Amino acid sequence: MSTPDPEKPPLTAQAQRALAEAAKRRAAEQAALEAAQEQGGPAGPEPTRYGDWERKGIAYDF
Repeated sequence: MSTPDPEKPPLTAQAQRALAEAAKRRAAEQAALEAAQEQGGPAGPEPTRYGDWERKGIAYDF
């Protein structure tokens, strides 16, 4: 951690707990995002970017 700033008063126990909870929540959200990423999907831009499935320049409409 960084050294305390002499200009700012020390944080209360409630503020420290709130900061710890926020950091824990951010870490959980980041872990969920990393786990939700597609594995083995198409490389490059999203193949459905124009409303049709595009593969190697050929558009498929299901």
